Amino acid sequence: MSTPETSRFVRLRIEVVLEVDDADAVTEAAVRRIREEEAGNAVAVDERVHVESAVTEDTAEALAYLIDPFDLVSEVPGVELAQASWSSERIEYDPDSPEWDLDEDDGDEDFDGENEGAERAG
Repeated sequence: MSTPETSRFVRLRIEVVLEVDDADAVTEAAVRRIREEEAGNAVAVDERVHVESAVTEDTAEALAYLIDPFDLVSEVPGVELAQASWSSERIEYDPDSPEWDLDEDDGDEDFDGENEGAERAG
């Protein structure tokens, strides 16, 4: 039995729940970043207006605009961001609910991305 070659790619799954104490501050920061980026680039006015409208109407959109996965890994030596996607949504959150237990695994996957249950059975 040979060992399969190990992939150089790692999927890092992170789930973060944020409590927004000052929605106006979040929105203002997002609008400020949009305007700073516009100053450095030739961004179409209609595109800027659309993005500003989205972050102004929804704090979750403003957070999604401000949180950049590249920023999370840019200082980590030896890695390069190959692909990233993220989203945000408003949720009902009860920190006392077992549903939000941070110690609980999201599945039966091991670090190689294979199902542990199938590995034990096979």
